[in-house]
Amino acid sequence: MSSREDLMPTLRSRAKASRRDALLAAAAELFARSGFNGVSIEDLGAAVGVSGPAVYRHFTGKQAVLTALLVGASDDLMTGGQAVVDAAADAPGALAALVRFHVRFALDNPDVIRVQDRDLGSLPDTDRHRVRALQRAYVELWVSVLGQVHPSTPVTLLRMRAHATFGLINSTPHSAAAASAPAETVRALLEEMALAALTPR
Repeated sequence: MSSREDLMPTLRSRAKASRRDALLAAAAELFARSGFNGVSIEDLGAAVGVSGPAVYRHFTGKQAVLTALLVGASDDLMTGGQAVVDAAADAPGALAALVRFHVRFALDNPDVIRVQDRDLGSLPDTDRHRVRALQRAYVELWVSVLGQVHPSTPVTLLRMRAHATFGLINSTPHSAAAASAPAETVRALLEEMALAALTPR
């Protein structure tokens, strides 16, 4: 049985991870509302109940927060998308699973999508290229599945379909929120529209 001393490092690491996650959630909300340049380190700290300098225990600076937010989101999309495709029984099932996965991500992370659209250019070149590389890999995952569903369609058109679907899914949660539509209604509508656009007639 572990002693109290043995448990302390684990408890501290969990608390640190929890605070880091809270800072990222606060950053998504604040950056979405005020823009990256309109938010200070002090604002981030205040949002989670710590001083501005305390933020540096978790991130080297505000730009590092933005990097963690956007690289993390792109990595989550890529790894999560690959997992749902790997678990699918066939290509149509994989496509439906990708749609459900991306809709859920968009509904759960509207602030991150706003930040991505507006503040990607505020990342250092290396981190921006990393985000772009993950995004391209995610698009190609969709293109691969679409190619199995539409074997006679040129890859360029499949890629256009994927991008158009992302545009549909990523933009609708914003307008739905303004209209106070129930999340389940929005989810079902987005899945129906995306699959209608992607599935052969």
